[in-house]
Amino acid sequence: MAWFKRTAKGIQTPTEEKMDVPKGLWYKSPTGKIIDQDELAKNLWVSPEDEFHVRIGSKEYFEILFDYNQFKELDANITSKDTLKFVDTKKYSDRLKEVMDKTKLKDAVRTAVGKSKGKDLVVCCMDFAFIGGSMGAVVGEKISRGIDYSIKNKVPFVMISKSGGARMMEAAYSLMQLAKTSAKLAQLAEAKVPYISLCTDPTTGGTTASYAMLGDINIAEPGALIGFAGPRVVKDTTGKDLPEGFQTAEFVLEHGFLDFITPRKELKDKINLYIDLILNQDIR
Repeated sequence: MAWFKRTAKGIQTPTEEKMDVPKGLWYKSPTGKIIDQDELAKNLWVSPEDEFHVRIGSKEYFEILFDYNQFKELDANITSKDTLKFVDTKKYSDRLKEVMDKTKLKDAVRTAVGKSKGKDLVVCCMDFAFIGGSMGAVVGEKISRGIDYSIKNKVPFVMISKSGGARMMEAAYSLMQLAKTSAKLAQLAEAKVPYISLCTDPTTGGTTASYAMLGDINIAEPGALIGFAGPRVVKDTTGKDLPEGFQTAEFVLEHGFLDFITPRKELKDKINLYIDLILNQDIR
C-alpha cells in the first residue's frame, strides 16, 4: 500500500507529517555547488568545490585580517545626512533609517586599526549591503580620516572596495569624494606609507575611478567584477559583443590593471608580504 493518498486534489501529506527546513542552512554557488553554511564560514566563505568567493562584508574581512579578530574601530558613529532632501521612490532620509536598522551599519564603510601578523594595520572596508556600497560623503570622510590616521602613526593602509559607485542621492557631494580620497592618497604616498588596494565583487563606478585603482599594489579576489560602467551598459553603449569574462578580475589582470589575484585564504599572508616588499623589509 502506498505511503501517500491520492485524492481529487492531488497528493496530500498531513500537516503534522511535514518537515520544515530552516532557511539559511545551505548555500548554492552560481555553478550549482551546495555547501553547508557553517562549513562555508569555516572556509572563509569560499565554496570549496568551485572556489567561488561569496560576497562578504567588513565584519568577515576584519575577522580574516586582524589577529584574533581584535581591532579598534575608527569614527564608528559618523552618519549620512539628507542635505539635498532627495526623493526617488522614497525619501533618502527614510532609506537611510531603514538600511541602518536592517544592516546595523552606520554607512557603507567601516575603518579599523589592529594587529595583522603582529604588525599594526589600518583596514578600511566597504559593505555592499548598505545601499549597494555606494560612495557618499561619509564614505569619503571615513576613508580620508583612516588615511590621516595611517599618516600620523606610520601604519600601512588597506582599502577593501565593494561598491556600485557614487551615491546618487548625494549628487555632487558624492562625486567630490573621488577627488578628496585621491588627494589624501597622494599625501599617503608622500609620507611613504604603504597602501594596498583590494578589489572585491563588485568594484565599479566612482570607486574604480578613484581610490580602488591607486594602490601601491592593486589586488583582487578571484572572479570579482571590476570596471567603471557595468558590462550591460558598456554593451548597450558600444553596440558590440563583449569578450568572454569581460571585467572579471582575471580579464583586468590580463590587461594590466591589476598586480595580483589573491584568493581569500591567502589574503592575510599576501597583504603582509606586499607591505614588507614595499617597505623593503626582510621577508625570509
